[in-house]
Amino acid sequence: MSIYKSIVIGTGPAGLTAAIYLARAGLAPLVIEGIQPGGQLTTTTEVENFPGFPEGIQGPELMDQMRKQAERFGAEFRSGWVTGVDFARQPRIITLEGGETLQTETVILSTGASARYLGIPGEQENVGRGVSTCATCDGFFFRGKKLLVVGGGDSAMEEASFLTRFATQVTIVHRRDELRASKIMQDRARSNGKIAWALNRTPVAVETDELGRVKGLRVLNNVSGQEELLEADGLFVAIGHTPNTAFLGGAVEIDSHGYIVVQPGTTKTNVQGVFACGDVQDTRYRQAITAAGSGCMAAMDCEKYLEGSMVHDWSETLN
Repeated sequence: MSIYKSIVIGTGPAGLTAAIYLARAGLAPLVIEGIQPGGQLTTTTEVENFPGFPEGIQGPELMDQMRKQAERFGAEFRSGWVTGVDFARQPRIITLEGGETLQTETVILSTGASARYLGIPGEQENVGRGVSTCATCDGFFFRGKKLLVVGGGDSAMEEASFLTRFATQVTIVHRRDELRASKIMQDRARSNGKIAWALNRTPVAVETDELGRVKGLRVLNNVSGQEELLEADGLFVAIGHTPNTAFLGGAVEIDSHGYIVVQPGTTKTNVQGVFACGDVQDTRYRQAITAAGSGCMAAMDCEKYLEGSMVHDWSETLN
């Protein structure tokens, strides 16, 4: 069984950037693609804030170009779903669905974080077409429009406040009459004249017009028991993210929200030779460009680690 110098798990902007840097360094990384190769950007239509594309670029096209760039330099790709890891021994062991195991000296974890959705009719069908989970990414497209933000935490308050830069009105929808957001974030939102409130409303379905454009959100008024239509041109779901770390089984340190903990200013986890980049360790920015930057960092950290590690004949481990 061959032993890889490095295996990258995940193919979003972070994982693909790491693969490009590792491949250019002659380390011939293996990149494992999950069930959504390319990550969240593959569900994004127009990307206008990634440097180098003044006219914008489609999310799937950007990911495809990054993948081809990594392949050009010698990165190997294979489809598979990682079901478990063993970082307690060297070489590291990665187990794929079906029981196949891979061995590697280093691992870069770039499995991302999945936005939480409401799970209501009309939502998934309109992601990227009026439904979004990222105000920073998509707010610009709704200049002069009416918008809804669903959520009651700090993220929802922050998204709503940001969207008022573009929208004529932003209505915050929450299923209870009390918010989870911190007082300072609530006060900031309540003092914004462009923000309206629809509390005690439970989302039921995303509604579209005859042309397939989002026209609003059907909600249940929890006080009256009646359904209502909150009219809007777009809907932003801000109910949090779930980092994709369950498969690790505690092999590296994670925080209380499931994000991988890295040493400040690096991509190093608490396990030597295991690095993390992108949204799986980013609780704050969650942007394609910051993910790509951290992918570069992970590759460089990984290369430095391999340069400094003792030469070892791993074939002895296999016998």
